[in-house]
Amino acid sequence: MLKEKKVIVVFPAYNAGKTLENTYREIPFDIVDDVLLVDDASKDNTVEVARKIGIKNIIRHEKNKGYGGNQKSCYDTALALKGDIIIMVHPDYQYTPKLIHSMSYLIANGLYPVVLGSRILGMGALKGGMPLYKYIFNRFLTLSQNIIIGAKLSEYHTGYRAFSREVLENINYHANSDDFVFDNQMLSQILYHGYEIAEITCPTKYFEESSSINFSRSLKYGLGVMKTSLMHATQKLGLANFEIYKKPVRAI
Repeated sequence: MLKEKKVIVVFPAYNAGKTLENTYREIPFDIVDDVLLVDDASKDNTVEVARKIGIKNIIRHEKNKGYGGNQKSCYDTALALKGDIIIMVHPDYQYTPKLIHSMSYLIANGLYPVVLGSRILGMGALKGGMPLYKYIFNRFLTLSQNIIIGAKLSEYHTGYRAFSREVLENINYHANSDDFVFDNQMLSQILYHGYEIAEITCPTKYFEESSSINFSRSLKYGLGVMKTSLMHATQKLGLANFEIYKKPVRAI
């Protein structure tokens, strides 16, 4: 608990058996109340490792639902567990859970409802081994999005995010894609509904076991990102009425 708010960490997992334990061991359990792992039909021993290290809240998809589909299960379950601050971190040990304190305090003290761990602030991405082409791709997409959407984020593509319960209850994330562009759609929804987003510098590590999408998937993601940005802009101008920007039924 943190200022009487329940803190839940969610792991959207796929083939994370080799990295899960290292990630889990860095969670600050002095404030974290629960850890939830959603396994998206992994082909390795992710679930067995999760049980071994003591994760009690485990959901296993019998069929792969995709990265976005995994997160939908994460957030639905975290809300059902009465989480007030929900932190999503990839269990591939690319991001350190040691920043959970800082991210949680910003939300618990009512300063920001959403906090992102940014690999770009402080040049953490390149220092951590991000391939140069991915870094350039990240910077191009972020610049384009900031111009089209009218925001000022250092990046939209981090896998380390903290949300207040209110935000998750008031954005229609179930209308989003089940693929990787889900992350981007969430940030578009959050900005569209007027929620402020804080960013903190996040060191990152790239190695063989860390998750990464290939070039073709990256290209598909990039096109999805640009489409989302254009949807955001036309919705904001009142020229469209896209489902993802409608209030979810539970929030009405």
